[in-house]
Amino acid sequence: METTNQAITVTSTIQQPAARVWELWNAPEHITQWCAASDDWHAPKASNDLREGGAFSTTMAAKDGSFSFDFGGVYDVVKPHQQIEYTMGDGRKVKITFSEANGQTEVVETFDPESTNPIEMQQAGWQAILDNFKRYAESK
Repeated sequence: METTNQAITVTSTIQQPAARVWELWNAPEHITQWCAASDDWHAPKASNDLREGGAFSTTMAAKDGSFSFDFGGVYDVVKPHQQIEYTMGDGRKVKITFSEANGQTEVVETFDPESTNPIEMQQAGWQAILDNFKRYAESK
């Protein structure tokens, strides 16, 4: 799949320490609770082998059953509580950093866009998922 050269970045500051954010971000039983961009979608299944060379997969689905897809990839870099880098199935790269200060953690996701949807739509979708994660993480 062709991609543009312009990486997209989304960010959020979570009112939790990095170790807790890391756990909520990576544990499959938590991923299924927050990994959706809107209330009419959900993540009914997730698996995560969190190590360099390990794979992950999350099934994202419309709650009405009309559409679903698997989002996954292979980890290139795993630095606990600090950084994750992975390559998606279509070859695009993602980098996520977790930076803690004063008991809160800034999460920054930078990803290569795909060529089907507008950049703004992709950024809004990934930001919506990150915002959903923030709501979930701060409720735990």
